[in-house]
Amino acid sequence: MPSRRSLPSILVLMLALLTFLSFALAGCSGSKPTAKPTNVTDLTVHFIDVGQADSILIQTPAGQAVLVDGGNRDDGPSVVKYLRSQGISRLDAIIATHPHEDHIGGLPDVLKQIPVNTVYLPKAAHTSKTYEDLLNAIKASGAQRVQAKGGVNLNLNGMEAKMLAPNSDSYEDLNDYSAVLKLTYGSTSFLLMGDAEALSESEILKKGYDVRADVLKLGHHGSSSSTSDAFLKAVSPKYAIISCGKDNSYGHPHRETMAKLTKAKIGVYRTDQQGTVVARSDGKTINMTTSR
Repeated sequence: MPSRRSLPSILVLMLALLTFLSFALAGCSGSKPTAKPTNVTDLTVHFIDVGQADSILIQTPAGQAVLVDGGNRDDGPSVVKYLRSQGISRLDAIIATHPHEDHIGGLPDVLKQIPVNTVYLPKAAHTSKTYEDLLNAIKASGAQRVQAKGGVNLNLNGMEAKMLAPNSDSYEDLNDYSAVLKLTYGSTSFLLMGDAEALSESEILKKGYDVRADVLKLGHHGSSSSTSDAFLKAVSPKYAIISCGKDNSYGHPHRETMAKLTKAKIGVYRTDQQGTVVARSDGKTINMTTSR
């Protein structure tokens, strides 16, 4: 046990040690922190099974989320449920490809329950109650409304997202107003056609857009009025996705379209047969999985 006379000396030494440590720590806190490595994730495109309708969820490597169409009106709750199952609490964008009910019917439910930054939709005159409900839902949500047309780029970090259509101001067929979106991540690419028909396809080719893609979501549920020979040859996909309902009254996909895909040796995925189809790209390769 130290004597009383040695106690002040010990206190002085302790004070000096504490002073030294405080300066040392101050010096450390002023140094530049080591940057944490960024974990690059996949681009994931979900072709949601909504029967005879379309709904596609895009999750980007940077963590952004885009919804392309929302199925029929009755599909709204199931689309919202699917988004939440994927951890989506906010959407960076919604693309309403064109005003048909089987593409936009479920979007008002999504807009009411999930915050959305921007909604893209083509300038197509339509007076249906479904379209009116969508416009009202967009207004109530506070989302920014932007016209969908050829040449428009989406601000998605770490990848490219460009609209290739529509390229005209007026069409007789509402399907040709469809917003067509090409996604490019690394050396992989996806082409989402909405319900674009052969007329829109020919306009896209005339514009000189690069349509080559690994994955092609066929226009108009695999109808023979879409996926023309010239367009399919230009895209030259490895995989084709067809969103359609089992035993639908339209006969989609049509035999003519299926014959083209078979002849070109393109791998086909159908939501009526395989349920929701999920394509994951690491920027080099694409992995396909199905819910059935």
